[in-house]
Amino acid sequence: MKSLIHVITASVVLLCSIPAWAQNTSISTNKPPHDHGLYLKIAGGYYFSVSQGQFPDVGPYPPHDTHESINTTTGATAIISDKVLTGSYGAGARGGLTVGWNFNKYVGIEGTFNYYSSSKNLMTKQVVTALGAPTTVLGQVISHGYVHAVDFAPSVIISPGYTQVNPYLRFGVVVPLWGRLNIETKASQTSQVPGYPANIIAQTTISRHEQIKPNITIGFQGALGVSFALNNRLDIFVEAEYRNVPVYGKSKEVTAYEENTVIINTASGPTGTTTHRGLGDLSTAERYTDYKTTLDQNSNTATGTTGATTNYKDNTKPSNDLKSYINIGGLGANVGLKFKF
Repeated sequence: MKSLIHVITASVVLLCSIPAWAQNTSISTNKPPHDHGLYLKIAGGYYFSVSQGQFPDVGPYPPHDTHESINTTTGATAIISDKVLTGSYGAGARGGLTVGWNFNKYVGIEGTFNYYSSSKNLMTKQVVTALGAPTTVLGQVISHGYVHAVDFAPSVIISPGYTQVNPYLRFGVVVPLWGRLNIETKASQTSQVPGYPANIIAQTTISRHEQIKPNITIGFQGALGVSFALNNRLDIFVEAEYRNVPVYGKSKEVTAYEENTVIINTASGPTGTTTHRGLGDLSTAERYTDYKTTLDQNSNTATGTTGATTNYKDNTKPSNDLKSYINIGGLGANVGLKFKF
């Protein structure tokens, strides 16, 4: 909110300092300018993230960048490095369609429908290497997330009312209408097979895709722009915009899952024994998650793992996890066309 106030304050100062010659700039036209009434705008732009937070867990994997080593003889493990992953989904491309109404040449209102597609973010990275052989990877988990969203942004437009080159200030709110945080995970793991000699190992690969659905929320937006009249019906405009849109997770669903395990004899190669788990083999608790503000003894939390399978207190019900949020706001630039009726 403080950032939005700063943007609005700076924008007002800039508006007041626009040179007077902008009002006197002329173009060839035989019709009077349309300074009130209905108009449509189409625009596109790119945004950069400015407000970062900790990412949510990716299934059983926390939002960490971890390097771990393991003694292949004793099984003892040690953490080489560990870092919490933070970021924002405010970086990405946005396109919008606007319906507006000018009450007069100074004040108007707009309603914009935007589609947004964010850049990918690293959400989890866990690498396990052999002790003394840091380039020998025994297992790794890498997850990337990205957002697709549709929002509605009502706003107020204020300008000095110049005819040809007209600066303006726009501010209002952002109401997300639809959105999904998509998370893609690739994992591989090498492990001993219980009850078998040390030369018998299991190699497991996992590919999963999950979607997080958001709670209803509201954000804020402010922009400073300049509109250039091409004729009495058509303008081109450019603007700098700031958005602050925190979105809290409501629930999560695993929408695709492939897990394959191959048993290998390190002396002779694959034994021909393989196992497979698909989406339909996941328990309800593994596939669905409901986010909660607080977890207690009644929450359906994980109790342990069996291989790549996560066990919960009740595997027949959705699991519970702590609610977290992402920010899909950012600072960016838009360019577009304005059609006046």
